[in-house]
Amino acid sequence: MMMTLFDDEQILKAYTKDIEDSTAKKTAKETARETAEKLIKKGKMTLDEIADCVPALSLDELKKIEAEVLQLT
Repeated sequence: MMMTLFDDEQILKAYTKDIEDSTAKKTAKETARETAEKLIKKGKMTLDEIADCVPALSLDELKKIEAEVLQLT
């Protein structure tokens, strides 16, 4: 009985940590995207320069964001 309770508790802790880590990564990615969008809209930096400032996003991701931003304007 104690082993089952211990296992369930460990599983719940691991699951909770995975959810928290996933949420933190998603939030960081969203923040990086917002920053990149702002920099692209200003038009004062190249995508390579933005990639240096926002390392959470790849150059391919930045190209997609740029295309979206330019479509909106």
